[in-house]
Amino acid sequence: MDLTTVRARLQRYQPAKVEHNGYQRAAVAMILRERGHGCEVLLIQRSERPHDPWSGHMAFPGGRHDPEDADLIRTATRETHEEVGIDLTRTGHLIGHLDDLQAIAHSRPLGLIIRPYVYALASEVEPAPDQREVRATVWMPLAHLTRAEAAGTYTYGDGGSGQQFPAFVYQGYTIWGLTHRMLSGFLELMR
Repeated sequence: MDLTTVRARLQRYQPAKVEHNGYQRAAVAMILRERGHGCEVLLIQRSERPHDPWSGHMAFPGGRHDPEDADLIRTATRETHEEVGIDLTRTGHLIGHLDDLQAIAHSRPLGLIIRPYVYALASEVEPAPDQREVRATVWMPLAHLTRAEAAGTYTYGDGGSGQQFPAFVYQGYTIWGLTHRMLSGFLELMR
């Protein structure tokens, strides 16, 4: 999968938008770069923080909309710069966005709607993570997601009562929950 294909599919796509109905809004940046083997996507591992339902999870850079953000695109670019030091207003091109998703934690819907924006890097740049927010970054080939060894499960909860969720596995990282839902929707769109 290359950036030309991604651009073509996203230009024709009409993403589902969820009315916020008083819910909080958030945005993430799915950042792509082209390599000889196809596109890679940037993932972060969130730092462990008390009271953060996504603490330690694999994710895309992003976060909640602040009142001073002009729009959700600004939210995605601001959060990306804060978390991984990439200024998408200078080094990225917005390609489009995927379907809005409602956040879920502990198997319950939250009052939070997330919009995933897809960006292509225009120049070579490496993340410089803020360790308070990001434990690690990894560039994952999108082609990996179509391989059998990428499919896995994640068990949420303690002991034998844990709930199983579909996941992607890459270099010891487990990608599940919201990020898995976003990547799965993206892959479906690219078919």
